[in-house]
Amino acid sequence: MSVSVLASSDWLNTRARHVEQVLHAMLPAETCEPARLHQAMRYAVLSGGKRVRAGLVYAAGYAVCASRDSEFERALDLAACAVELVHAYSLVHDDLPCMDDDTLRRGKPTLHVKYDEATALLAGDALQPLAFDWLAQMPVDPELIVRATRVLAQAAGSLGMAGGQAIDLESVGKHLTREQLQRMHELKTGALLSASVMLGGLAAAMNPVQQQSLSAYACAMGLAFQVVDDILDVTVDTAQLGKTAGKDAAANKPTYVTLMGLEKARDFADALHRDAILAIKPLGESGQLLSDLADFIVLRNH
Repeated sequence: MSVSVLASSDWLNTRARHVEQVLHAMLPAETCEPARLHQAMRYAVLSGGKRVRAGLVYAAGYAVCASRDSEFERALDLAACAVELVHAYSLVHDDLPCMDDDTLRRGKPTLHVKYDEATALLAGDALQPLAFDWLAQMPVDPELIVRATRVLAQAAGSLGMAGGQAIDLESVGKHLTREQLQRMHELKTGALLSASVMLGGLAAAMNPVQQQSLSAYACAMGLAFQVVDDILDVTVDTAQLGKTAGKDAAANKPTYVTLMGLEKARDFADALHRDAILAIKPLGESGQLLSDLADFIVLRNH
């Protein structure tokens, strides 16, 4: 593993611990009524994970703004944690029997297994609006809050994550073209990863040139993340992956590996990685964290 990947892994782990602390403090307490619902929400959000999306928020913000005063850091915290809430709710709903019907997530029982389906549904329903509540509290210009709200809403909705999941469910057992598969994953996985980058830029009041660089980087890495996920699904076991390995193949779902083969899928991930690095060249040295995260996303083993 390269020095940059090791460094980005260490940085991401440090950020993840910080995000965990902020989430722990901001989520409703377990004893707050309705207690069972709040316990389920905390279980969904505080069950670990790499916090890649939160990391992208910070890396993008630091790439745009060198000043790290307390208000700027607070804006990044709120944006990063809002993204993690949306991600957590999406996983809770994806794991339900009516969706992917999975029993393992991050090495632990999925929420509907730990509690029950109704509680899992309500926990997801509650986490999504809480994310927008936190975004609204960012100490930035109100116009930036409006833009950030739209970015996250679009990433989560029918033209983003939810739409991608709908296409995914409709695609079981079907042959998709590369363009159709790419569209599905741009929505299902790429949209929220891309939004993470853009939220970091908005928290830092990015200018149009910076926005163009971040947008191109976000599009490339959002798709690369899913390509690597498809590769890991067939090359890594359940224990290392933290979720059920081989699930897509067992469900007869189209993936980049089934469509392109393992080696060509790896080549495609590498090409997307190069595109992402090229996109942030105009940011100079301030984009180094984004570059390191791109290395980590493509070269990770879980």
